[in-house]
Amino acid sequence: MRLFASYREAAGVGHIELELPAGATARDAIRAVLAEHPLVAEGRQLVIARNEEYVDVDAALEDGDELALIPPVSGGATRAATRIAVTSEPLSVDDCIEAVRADGYGGIVVFLGTVRDANRGKRVTKLGYEAYASMAERTMRGIAERLEREHAPACVAMRHRVGDLRVGEIAVIVAVAAPHRDAAFAAAREAIDELKSVVPIWKKEYTDDGAVWVEDHA
Repeated sequence: MRLFASYREAAGVGHIELELPAGATARDAIRAVLAEHPLVAEGRQLVIARNEEYVDVDAALEDGDELALIPPVSGGATRAATRIAVTSEPLSVDDCIEAVRADGYGGIVVFLGTVRDANRGKRVTKLGYEAYASMAERTMRGIAERLEREHAPACVAMRHRVGDLRVGEIAVIVAVAAPHRDAAFAAAREAIDELKSVVPIWKKEYTDDGAVWVEDHA
């Protein structure tokens, strides 16, 4: 079982080995974790992933499965050829545009999410982003492929940075190219909204009076 962000801090560990009986489900795995680390739940319904795919609590488990408890999510490699990526390196707007550009696409829409200097009435000094990187990229790729089908023809690039970011730095880029602007705008809006709601990336906000994991989607 892997734990991330606020769940990792609550448990004091990021990885737990579980031995469960044959026929066990994801619900049994959650109960085993909470028996040892009750602060992980914090009164919230838990979401779980099995082998980097979201599953419900009744999903059957097999020997060797990798599980992850997914906190509420908050809302890559930098080579132009890579349209979907989670990376610790600074993000490049030009690279994302090149990743989606094509002669047949007359409209390109780019969304940037940057670190702002204030939130909740407090001065923000930095943000720290953590990700279940392999699952995050797989989920982002699924979002992009679905939007490319729904708004076809279109091309979608999504990249998110992890690690500590200073005020003004770029945390996320979404770029969409399509023959016309309407499809590009619509796909870009859907992409960032879905990224911030379901992709397992978490944000820790540092202010003058401490730090807190942000579990809304602003």
